[in-house]
Amino acid sequence: MAYETLLVETDGGIAVVTLNRPNVLNALNGRLVEELSDAVAGFRDDDAVKVVVITGAGEKAFAAGADIGELAAAAGVAAVDLAKRGQRLTLDLERLGKPVIAAVNGFALGGGCELAMACTLRVAADTAVFGQPEVNLGVIPGYGGTQRLARLVGKGRAMELILTGRNVKADEALAMGLVNRVVPAAELMDAVRKLAGILMQKGPVALRLSMEAIHGGFDMSLEEALNWEANLFGVCSSTEDTNEGLVAFLEKRKPDFKGR
Repeated sequence: MAYETLLVETDGGIAVVTLNRPNVLNALNGRLVEELSDAVAGFRDDDAVKVVVITGAGEKAFAAGADIGELAAAAGVAAVDLAKRGQRLTLDLERLGKPVIAAVNGFALGGGCELAMACTLRVAADTAVFGQPEVNLGVIPGYGGTQRLARLVGKGRAMELILTGRNVKADEALAMGLVNRVVPAAELMDAVRKLAGILMQKGPVALRLSMEAIHGGFDMSLEEALNWEANLFGVCSSTEDTNEGLVAFLEKRKPDFKGR
């Protein structure tokens, strides 16, 4: 499908989605959110897609926030609806059931940072910059930033970053756990594709259930979360992929996972 605000390329099991509004630093307007939601829904049902990569067009930005014009026009109920559309997108990304890698090639601010945080893993160019600067505009993060940032970096750091609106460079983002890896900008997509290749060697069902275990158990008590993990372990152990993985190990060969 051709999109107005996205470029989508699928090759060898990897779907690369490029946010394509470079003239406005890939700001997340309503059309982009709608189109990205549509693309994510398509990836869910496409067995040929094993890993999704999201990046930004140009060298300056992954996504430098929400579209300010749209934000300025929204108030009250309209603002709630705007936030919920963005939140649905980030939840859909988080719950896709397939690994999603944010290849952060520049500014990831406001909604862009929130989009990256909804991805399974974040690989940043050494030129990347992260932040939730909404307070500088008199608003608060609305696409999940107040919740995911605290879960990734801790409540204290999240309070500081959101209340001051301070941006952080890639090395500081790595140190606080906001990103998983930092690589030279020229090597970003090669590093992301290599990581995607590693993930595609694993059992798709095991990847999906591992993500479900982490997301679902995060806010449970330890006892509840352990029970959740045990149940998912039982589901996974009954799959063809588990049998193939165990037999392949005993036979000293690479497993041929089928995703079932």
